[in-house]
Amino acid sequence: MSVSKTFAPERIREAYAAGLRVFGENRVQEFSAKAEALADLQDADWHMIGHLQTNKAAKCVELFTAIDSVDSLRLAERLNGAARQIGKTIPALIEINVGKEAAKSGIHADSPELDALLRAAPELEHLQFRGLMTVPPYFDDPHQARPYFRKLRELSNQISARKLPTVTMTILSMGMSHDFEVAIEEGSSCVRVGTAIFGERAKL
Repeated sequence: MSVSKTFAPERIREAYAAGLRVFGENRVQEFSAKAEALADLQDADWHMIGHLQTNKAAKCVELFTAIDSVDSLRLAERLNGAARQIGKTIPALIEINVGKEAAKSGIHADSPELDALLRAAPELEHLQFRGLMTVPPYFDDPHQARPYFRKLRELSNQISARKLPTVTMTILSMGMSHDFEVAIEEGSSCVRVGTAIFGERAKL
């Protein structure tokens, strides 16, 4: 996945021309402003990878191909309701906060919230839960992130073994520009690469 957040439509078109088709954005409002200019890229997949407020659920479902940052049952219910209203079924990943960092979104792996979301999945008919996503703590040495990637893989295996109806664990979204090689070694099936593709982002 090429993480195109903060980059202009022209830069995204360059990436598309180079063969990329899966793009990650982290703000509904920002992507909404770009979507019209990119509407002709019909085979591009647009993934929401940032923290999503429940009041943006309807617009998010309208704009995005998939939502990779579901982090509460309440949000899942909102997304499901919004998708039902427009007759859409949308793939989703559950975001796990593997490092239990206060500054990051995501459900803790041992949280009752995670179990509640998984148990509710069959009722959320317009969401297809396909796996997990995480952003581990940042380390200068990417190998220090290895235990966190491994923890997500182990959690994915545990959930898969439960054979929950309507929940599959085919996608493990972990790893970014500085640590994706370690993430792949630990089982990542989707790496989210921004800086290594587009270059450094402008400082806000």
